[in-house]
Amino acid sequence: MDLQPLTADDHELIELARRTVDANTDGPDGVYTMGAAVRGADGRLFAGINLYHFTGGPCAELVALGHARASGARDLVSIVAVGNENRGIFAPCGRDRQVLLDYHPNIRVILPSPNGPGWAPITALLPAGYHWEP
Repeated sequence: MDLQPLTADDHELIELARRTVDANTDGPDGVYTMGAAVRGADGRLFAGINLYHFTGGPCAELVALGHARASGARDLVSIVAVGNENRGIFAPCGRDRQVLLDYHPNIRVILPSPNGPGWAPITALLPAGYHWEP
């Protein structure tokens, strides 16, 4: 997949996700701690952290989406997730991809790649996804 180059806004979003996970990590034993950040169309930023649990707990991306929604932001333009302990940027899981496609079909997703991070539209990550309408 060809990724688009990051903007200054994207780097700001990555840094918010990184600060969020660094400040709230479960530490070296919390190998599954993830932080996420989303940008609203109005420029506001919202962060979230996952609640890892053996029963499944919510992913950081979904917590960040909930934070944005609870703050009145319904039009989101970009999202990123990063791991604790400097593990870098991670692509969203399948469940998160489906939720992003359904609620924010035009969102840009910041992704890792061997050549450095870039972004792609959610439709590129789930091209044949089921389209659910609430």
